Amino acid sequence: MPAKRAPLYLIASGRGSGRARGDDPVLREIVGVVNVPRPTIAYVGAASGDNAAFRVMIGHMLQKAGAGKVVLAPLCGRKADPERATEVLKSAHIVFISGGDVEEGMKVLNETGMIAVLRALARAGKPFFGISAGSIMLASQWVRWTDPDDDASAELFPCLGFAKVLCDTHGEGEGWGELKAMLALCPVGSIGYGIASGSTLKMDGDGNVAALGGAVDVFRRRKSGVVPAESLKP
Repeated sequence: MPAKRAPLYLIASGRGSGRARGDDPVLREIVGVVNVPRPTIAYVGAASGDNAAFRVMIGHMLQKAGAGKVVLAPLCGRKADPERATEVLKSAHIVFISGGDVEEGMKVLNETGMIAVLRALARAGKPFFGISAGSIMLASQWVRWTDPDDDASAELFPCLGFAKVLCDTHGEGEGWGELKAMLALCPVGSIGYGIASGSTLKMDGDGNVAALGGAVDVFRRRKSGVVPAESLKP
């Protein structure tokens, strides 16, 4: 019998969430989800080129929120080591997917063979969470433009699909243009979530969604186009 899916947390960074001080209740909830004192967190930095400064900053935040070791799963550059990364991912209690560039992050995961590893861990019930681009990578798909100057060149590409949702993060200042462009390419009835800066979309093991820390905007694909729906409130 397959393990029950762990909750997923799709975080949008920024805007006074308290994360820089390490007292953010969402991070404390994530760290506590495995009910292990000072759990080890595997850090997947594929979307940010394993950026060391960003990893140190995130590591401090998580440790202040109750985490133990935050260990890099090395996948980028000269220090890429998929075998070592697999060991880190399997031994950690929780897996974190960093922010950065969604398309580049998925490319790295594909090229290093990590998608199969991550999917096996998710099926086995290991908790995952992401920030910004990492949140989008945990969702079903994302949008890109083969020609940045041509709106008609927009196309979809698959992400990890652990959270069976369509989402964008901290795009509220642009009116959620990329999220709407993605939804316009999806079947009628599709729903997209705009996770504003400082907010989190939580999906439980049964697929139910909830907003944490701030409102999450919701959009629906209609025959007439993409229209706003009632937002999720914490």
